[in-house]
Amino acid sequence: MVWFRKSKVENNQSPKKADIPHGLWIKCPDCGDIVFKKGIIENHKVCPKCNYHFRLDIRERIKMMFDKKSFKEFNSNLASVDPLGFNAHKSYKEKLKEDQKKTGLTEAAITGEAKISGHRVIAGLTDANFIMGSMGSVVGEKIARAVEKSIEEKIPFITVSGSGGGARMYEGMFSLMQMAKTSAAIAKLHQAGILYISIMTDPTMGGVSASFASLGDVIIAEPKALIGFAGPRVIEQTIRQKLPDGFQRAEFMLKHGQLDMVVHRKDMVQTLIKILNFFEK
Repeated sequence: MVWFRKSKVENNQSPKKADIPHGLWIKCPDCGDIVFKKGIIENHKVCPKCNYHFRLDIRERIKMMFDKKSFKEFNSNLASVDPLGFNAHKSYKEKLKEDQKKTGLTEAAITGEAKISGHRVIAGLTDANFIMGSMGSVVGEKIARAVEKSIEEKIPFITVSGSGGGARMYEGMFSLMQMAKTSAAIAKLHQAGILYISIMTDPTMGGVSASFASLGDVIIAEPKALIGFAGPRVIEQTIRQKLPDGFQRAEFMLKHGQLDMVVHRKDMVQTLIKILNFFEK
C-alpha cells in the first residue's frame, strides 16, 4: 500500500501569499491602467500611457516649479475663523481642523516670493486637498496681499490654481466678496504694468475661475484640466442637453479662446522662463 502525505490545500490551509508592499501601483483615473507608482513620480506625476496629469499638492508644486530652496512664504499666520457659526452635519471649525491635520496646511493657499531660473517672482498657490482649494476670506486676503507685494517689489506675479471648490460656502458672503477683492487687486497690478501669469490646473472652478485665475496677462493650463464656473454635470441637469465631448477641459477652453496655451507639466518651467525672459526685455 502506498501512502501519500496530504497537501496543505487538502488540509484546508491556504498557501502562503507573497508579501507585496502596499502602494506600489496606482490606477490611472483616465485610462484605467495600473501604473508603477515610482514611474508616475519620476514622470512629474503624469501617466506615461495616457498623459493624465495627477493632482499635485502645494509642496510638490513648489518643489517642481521654483529654484531649490528659493520659496520664502509670507502671511503664513493667517487662519480662517467661523464668521457665520456654520454648523450642518459638521461644523466649519471641525472641517478646518480636519483639513489642517490632513494636509499640514493652515489654509488652502500659500503665498510667497520665489525664483524661477533666477527670476524673482511673487507666487500664490492653492491646494485642492484643503476644502477642495475653495476661496474663503483668508485665501482671498493672501492673494490680495501677494499682489500688493508684487506691485511693491515690481516683480511678476504668478498663481497656480487648484481650486475645485470655488467660493467657500461656509463663509457665505464673506467668501463671495473675495472674488471682487482679488479682481480689484489684479486690476491695480495691470495698472502698474506688472506681469501676471495664471496657471490653471485640475480643477479650477467656481469663484476662483471667475476672478483672479482668469485675469492673467498670460493664462496657461495643464492638459485635460477641468476649468469653468458650474461643473458639467450641473450644466447638463440645468439645460437638459448633452454637452460636447471634452467640454470645460483645457483643450476645449483653448479652442474657444479662454486660454493662451496648454502646457505639459514637464515643459512648464521652461515655458515660464521663456515668458519671463520675453517680458524682461
